[in-house]
Amino acid sequence: MQITSRENSLLRQARLVRDGKVDDLIFVEGLRLAEEALRSDLKIEAVIFSDELFRKERAAKSIGQLSKASTRVGSVSEKLLESISYTKTPQGIVVLARRPASTFERMNQLVDKKSLLVVLHQINNPVNVGAILRTAEAAGAAGVITTKNTSDPLSPKSLRGAMGSAFRLRIWSGADYSEVIDWCNSKGIATVCAAATGDLSHTEVNWRAGCALILGPESSGLTLEEIAAAKMTVRIPMLGTVESLNVSVAAGILLYEAARQRGFKD
Repeated sequence: MQITSRENSLLRQARLVRDGKVDDLIFVEGLRLAEEALRSDLKIEAVIFSDELFRKERAAKSIGQLSKASTRVGSVSEKLLESISYTKTPQGIVVLARRPASTFERMNQLVDKKSLLVVLHQINNPVNVGAILRTAEAAGAAGVITTKNTSDPLSPKSLRGAMGSAFRLRIWSGADYSEVIDWCNSKGIATVCAAATGDLSHTEVNWRAGCALILGPESSGLTLEEIAAAKMTVRIPMLGTVESLNVSVAAGILLYEAARQRGFKD
């Protein structure tokens, strides 16, 4: 279907999904990310693509596969695509997909006492959330838990940073911090808070056992009460007068130390 009006119902729906006003759908922008959504078996509800992108041979093949999996398909001009794009420069295609399951039940069924988990507590920068998800998958984490007031791991900005990891990782969203601590304790998973004043260096923690790495907000870090509720604290040694690392960088260092201890093999 060729769409020529900015007020077309499909484009209106796309803008609502983009702005987080439709709970059961996610906004996926860009050909590579759209292909990841299809490979991850997400239910594709709608595909909107530019005529310009469709003229490219490789893109046309992927658009055809996405269209077959979708219930609604629309082609638009580059100008109309700008009206729904999340980025300053439209990437030629937008997919609306059913939001993957993101529940406690799914996490509870698939995690055991040897699992490596990541807990994101009140991290409100979606770029950092996406980057951490990508690193978590690459380092072999079994899943990610996000607490209340943490950026949505399936928001457009987070998805761009995660590059498909958000589609594949087990994610439990919107948990209470105390609930996460209690659940980890019940599973025999050690809770490890990242803190500048942590008792242990990142190489001194036994990451081979079940661990939940807890990362707090960059602006304030975890509170003393939150740190006290966990089993241990970990720090990353730093030279000079640097006070802290970007949270996604810190996550990468800690997760890859865990992967190293667990016998990481690519």
